[in-house]
Amino acid sequence: MKYIEAFKESDRISDIYLIKHKQSAVTKNGKPYENLILQDKTGTIDAKIWDPNSAGIDDFEVLDYVEIFGDVNSFQGALQVSVKRVRKSHEGEYDPADYLPVSSKNIDDMYSELLGYISKLSNVYLKKLLESFFVEDQAFVKSFKMSSAAKAVHHGFVGGLLEHTLSVTKLCDYYTKAYPVLKKDLLIAAAICHDMGKTRELSLFPENDYTDDGQLLGHIVIGSEMISERAKQIEGFPKVLLAEMKHCILAHHGEYEYGSPKKPALIEAVALNFADNTDAKMETMTELFASTTENGWLGYNRLLESNVRKTSEI
Repeated sequence: MKYIEAFKESDRISDIYLIKHKQSAVTKNGKPYENLILQDKTGTIDAKIWDPNSAGIDDFEVLDYVEIFGDVNSFQGALQVSVKRVRKSHEGEYDPADYLPVSSKNIDDMYSELLGYISKLSNVYLKKLLESFFVEDQAFVKSFKMSSAAKAVHHGFVGGLLEHTLSVTKLCDYYTKAYPVLKKDLLIAAAICHDMGKTRELSLFPENDYTDDGQLLGHIVIGSEMISERAKQIEGFPKVLLAEMKHCILAHHGEYEYGSPKKPALIEAVALNFADNTDAKMETMTELFASTTENGWLGYNRLLESNVRKTSEI
């Protein structure tokens, strides 16, 4: 199989790809055509079917796996595929793992490392709370391992939520050593749970799109509700501890304009906000640099709010 990341102008392709997006359109001359986005585990590429009513175009829908016959060309500086023929593929002709972007790190190893942090919690209530999700709730565990951390921007791949959560937890663990004033159990527990709402905010791959709850509530509110619901099942869970835990989750984006309904009022919430922001931005730049061979300025990035480039080799 030829992966999308290896496409070059003038390539002729005849392989199976996942249909990420499909939309009918009309040219300026009134001729119908179809816009597609093809996906495999290495990325996506725009594609056009200029003659959708021709005999060589099978019927297919979004999220179908289809065999694409076409040519790679360049339009306004970006590669796209001009599709000549389409054949809907059948189960057994493809391996779904070839079409889903996946963390470069071992998912089971990362999860074991995360469980190690939970096992070291000394606060019995926080430990029970986290174990109820990350040890006892197998449906949650499966979803958490498979979820991305975002539809786009950073960690938008299978295992992305886990990878991001582990990175944030490690940063918070460092903070507790550098700043002993921090309550370690609260900060580590909040770090592990801070994005758990994304298991309900986003659907799993291959869709990786916002659910109704994701659109209406968002992962911050969803995560806070998940914590509240589960804490009620733990006898004697201290109200003040629950409030502090929820506050860290609600405030972890730091600013109202970034989606947090509260600004950090606890030092642990401040630390969590910094850790989350650090990992999100470092991963954004890492992914951006990995996606190009350009050494010059790469253009304005919305998350970073700046034009960016790689550091020189001098």
